[in-house]
Amino acid sequence: MIKPLRKAVLPVAGMGTRFLPATKAMPKEMLPVVDRPLIQYAIDEARKAGIDQFCLITGRGKDSLIDYFDVAFELETTLKERGKNALLETLQPSSIEAGSLAAVRQQEPLGLGHAIWCARSFIGNDPFAILLPDDIVQGEKGCVAQLVDVYNQTGGNVVAVSEVPKEHTNRYGILDVGQDDGKLVEVKGLVEKPNPEDAPSNLSIIGRYVLLPEIMTHLSKLERGAGGEVQLTDAMAKMIGHSPFHGLRYEGTRYDCGDKAGYLEAQIAFALERPDLREAMRGFIKKYANA
Repeated sequence: MIKPLRKAVLPVAGMGTRFLPATKAMPKEMLPVVDRPLIQYAIDEARKAGIDQFCLITGRGKDSLIDYFDVAFELETTLKERGKNALLETLQPSSIEAGSLAAVRQQEPLGLGHAIWCARSFIGNDPFAILLPDDIVQGEKGCVAQLVDVYNQTGGNVVAVSEVPKEHTNRYGILDVGQDDGKLVEVKGLVEKPNPEDAPSNLSIIGRYVLLPEIMTHLSKLERGAGGEVQLTDAMAKMIGHSPFHGLRYEGTRYDCGDKAGYLEAQIAFALERPDLREAMRGFIKKYANA
């Protein structure tokens, strides 16, 4: 019996140093792409996959992420009194049912694996998704929804993967692959940030995962890996052979919004998708195309 996937963990404790000074006083996950913050895109994608329970792994100075999903009584009352119903509707996606959002502090910056371990009480014995809000995936069907489809078929772990230039393998978790049908690949091994000459492939994991709760057994040992951190990749590698493990070449375009250039590209891509902004954005692109 395959358990329904209802839970998502969103690690948001990072300091956002690549976006200083903007992130000096605000979480990087609150940076907007057009008019929605990065955290909202992640929550929306999870919801579309049928997920309705969320856990934010936060750090000091990140309380505004929790406040964002709270009721803004003064703002909502003022908009109602002024008949600003269209603006009221724009607030709906930032509303989460009471009791559906939990927040846990990661008190030390010990890596992604440590962040997920901090959510152990929330996860319990249930399968769960992980979404890194730095990554936004634009497409007809959400990336997590695609992973959930594979999970429902296999009952095992599945990660979103994409091909990267061989010389960039030292930036990502890289798959050692077995059977490959062009879309779904069998995962035989995982290596965290290997040098190009040592990389078993050029298939990298992006910030979307569906994992079984048994991974907590390995994370609980808090073993340090690359960079002296508790690496999620290392714990996932220990799951191989004990339960199905696949990588999915997802459909959609991924934007790395943890990188300044990727963040700016996402602004353009999502503005062009909006009927109210499309023509203006096309005009801007023409204006600066030869700059």
